[in-house]
Amino acid sequence: MCVAIPGVITQINDNNTATVDFNGNLVNAATGLVDVSIGDNVLVHAGCIIQKVSKSEAEEILDIFKEIEELS
Repeated sequence: MCVAIPGVITQINDNNTATVDFNGNLVNAATGLVDVSIGDNVLVHAGCIIQKVSKSEAEEILDIFKEIEELS
């Protein structure tokens, strides 16, 4: 099973990466698997953008992670 974290693309870089904002944490992720644009909500796993998602889907995933964190 893979767990992917949602974030928002803030910048497209020249080296086939994008800067992704994860709640204030900026990380570079590979863009080779998905065609992305600034402002897209994306899922990132192991440093690779694996899927674009709607804003509502991203928020739902983050809510689920928050619920899981509260259980531990």
